[in-house]
Amino acid sequence: MPRFAANLSLLYPELKFLDRFEAAAQDGFKAVEFLFPYAFQSRELAARLKANGLQQVLFNAPPGDWDAGERGLACRPEHEAAFQSSIGQALAYAAALDCPRIHVMAGLLPAGSTATDLQATYTERLRWAAKQAAASGVELLIEPINTRNMPGYYLNRQDQAHAVLADVGAPNLKVQMDLYHCQIVEGDLATKLRQYLPTGRVGHIQIAGVPERFEPNRGELNYPYLFSLLDELGYSGWVGCEYHPARGVQPGGTSAGLGWLKPWR
Repeated sequence: MPRFAANLSLLYPELKFLDRFEAAAQDGFKAVEFLFPYAFQSRELAARLKANGLQQVLFNAPPGDWDAGERGLACRPEHEAAFQSSIGQALAYAAALDCPRIHVMAGLLPAGSTATDLQATYTERLRWAAKQAAASGVELLIEPINTRNMPGYYLNRQDQAHAVLADVGAPNLKVQMDLYHCQIVEGDLATKLRQYLPTGRVGHIQIAGVPERFEPNRGELNYPYLFSLLDELGYSGWVGCEYHPARGVQPGGTSAGLGWLKPWR
């Protein structure tokens, strides 16, 4: 039976962020993930987790200046000091929140550069970061992201991500396999799950309906089939619900849209 984690950056948008922990717990979630915790004191987030009986299973390392358009630092040669600082900050939050994994965003390709140009930088940054994380017992994740939602992002395909893992050679570096992104770029999800889950190198899965990124029962994907396949393949990790509720900021809209989850409780 898949284990589902509520993504608090996207779900319950009608509520203030700190109030979303209680809402997720009331809807039966046992775990949460979100994009970035850094606008809040770690002790406040830890208190919300404890008060609501929730486990933090994932968040992102600082991506640079998000509002200015930065989407990660790992592939950007000019940001070495900022990258190292971001990993230190993320590991401190992971320790405070007892979170076992951190997503490290690759970043956007600089104008005139290709992924090949930046491969050595990206590999060395991840190798260094994985070593720091291993000392704290933390897994690092890299995520292929589709080119429609994030044009110019360094990492787009599953085979590309697994090749990076092979180059880095760190056992605590794994792939965050978002089925929404994978469907848009590659499709053939069942075959890719059968290919990559048995390797043990997929550390986290995320879901959303395609193409609108609404609830997983909306759109072109047959998620009941895919959830059953996760069981068949013995996947025991978390499945992050990283989608926008179709009802938007309507009060109770996220909860009203959780009918898809009932067969899997």
